[in-house]
Amino acid sequence: MQFMKFAVVGIISFAVDWALLVFLVELCHADYLLSTTISFTASVILNYALSMHYVFDHRDDMSRKREFTIFAILSAVGLGLNDVFMFVGVTVLNIAYQAMKVIATFCVTWYNFFSRKKFLAG
Repeated sequence: MQFMKFAVVGIISFAVDWALLVFLVELCHADYLLSTTISFTASVILNYALSMHYVFDHRDDMSRKREFTIFAILSAVGLGLNDVFMFVGVTVLNIAYQAMKVIATFCVTWYNFFSRKKFLAG
């Protein structure tokens, strides 16, 4: 059940990530990698708020400041993985950035769930 809640939050976050990425690349003509970083960061902020409210219980032995710090560190690793996947897929393998975003998101989602469950779940 917890993973299902995580998946719903993830779908909402992905929609924001995807829409912002396409907006920045197609309408603002921004670089796909810079756009990926910006859209991922925006979706992580939304994901944090939704995840900590609907998916994971707050740990009584952890302050909100420490909780957010751990979340930010785990998310920075996720961002790094996302950007590496995007760079390799788009620049090296010549996969369209939209398709590669789906692949990268699928891969990073597993890292996000298990790392957050281990370090943040109550």
